[in-house]
Amino acid sequence: MPGSDSGALARSIVSRLRDSGYQAYLVGGCVRDILLGGEPQDYDVATDARPEAVLALFPSAQLVGAHFGVVLVRGGGAEVEVATFRSDHSYLDGRHPVAVEFETDPRQDVLRRDFTINALLLDPVSGEVLDFVGGRADLAARQIRAVGDPTRRFAEDHLRMLRAVRFAARLGFSIEERTFEAICRLHSSIRAISAERVRDELVRILTEGAARRGFELLDSTGLLADILPEVAAMKGVGQPPEFHPEGDVWTHTLMMLERLRNPSVTLALAVLLHDVGKPPTFRLADRIRFDQHAETGAAMAVGIMRRLRFSSDETRRVEELIRNHLRFKDVRKMRESTLKRFMRMEGFEEHLELHRLDCVASHGWLDNYEFVKEKLAAAPPQSLKPPPLITGHDLIAAGYKPGPAFARILRAVEDAQLEGILADRGQALEFVRSRYAAPGGEEITPPDGS
Repeated sequence: MPGSDSGALARSIVSRLRDSGYQAYLVGGCVRDILLGGEPQDYDVATDARPEAVLALFPSAQLVGAHFGVVLVRGGGAEVEVATFRSDHSYLDGRHPVAVEFETDPRQDVLRRDFTINALLLDPVSGEVLDFVGGRADLAARQIRAVGDPTRRFAEDHLRMLRAVRFAARLGFSIEERTFEAICRLHSSIRAISAERVRDELVRILTEGAARRGFELLDSTGLLADILPEVAAMKGVGQPPEFHPEGDVWTHTLMMLERLRNPSVTLALAVLLHDVGKPPTFRLADRIRFDQHAETGAAMAVGIMRRLRFSSDETRRVEELIRNHLRFKDVRKMRESTLKRFMRMEGFEEHLELHRLDCVASHGWLDNYEFVKEKLAAAPPQSLKPPPLITGHDLIAAGYKPGPAFARILRAVEDAQLEGILADRGQALEFVRSRYAAPGGEEITPPDGS
């Protein structure tokens, strides 16, 4: 396991630093996770050794944060960050300290950290925990509390407000009262943080196993309206009770988020944003309606993801998931060729899971989900996208003149192939001759319009 490899490397680093006369401890999230009985995914070491001393002891290491005294040590396929004790001074941009000072006292190092549960030091040899800020008591009380004055901590780095939400959600902790109040006062300052940093925290909130709790906290602190106003707009938007007995669009979305299990980033985002088009398309007619909300929502999702600097591939996938999420209501009426084209879409398993979550968080009807699952089980992959029976070259060889009609002809042939009507090249060419004029003549439109 990556965490186990990193743990072994971290312990060996601590031993070597101590053998050379330096202080060295495991620090931060890895200590928190160990004390909670878990296996950390990564490890960090804090020491009074200056960066140049660390580099001398580990010649293959790499200086990755000269200003902050951070050295990356690799070994056995793992890597560990080794940071010199430091204190930070005069934050001016809500992220970076203007000056740092290397320290020899570990107490000074932990006083600059974000939350008490992340400010514990562990001696991996003796098991002794150095706790200068009450972190162990907060672990026992299951709460997130800022180190020192929460207003000052969040003024130093505004992103810490999102981190407080993420840790509270993932660990199932509460946010300590003064820390929570500070976030509620300062939430609008999150707008000064770069889109990339906000994006990364949102992705973690969505994928670390407690997305509903995370978004409820984002809402209650005021952060949601700052970073995702389009999602905040879902609150209070009613839905037709015959299809959505659970309530408004926000409640429906939270219920879907609650059911996510180890989701991909794109599935999690599609769940969050699949109904983002409902607030702007809401209207009352014979019942509540949301005309073209899938198309509207897909366009809105593209705008949101571009704003948050997601990759073009992730943006395209989420757009497709949202644009197509209502198509499942028609699967029983689709022609075989249309259904097969639908099922062979890239990442169709995400489309299917989005539909399942949409159903279980509303009316509970899974008939179409089960229908498609059965169709997929009965259809080998090659039947969904078989090799083409003919190509444009075959049409040219048969005397047809290249042009826009080629695409329609080849699609009609593929439709018939997917329907099981055509099985070989000869049948395909005969199909073309029977439905389309002789070479050089006008195209014949078949009676069924295919």
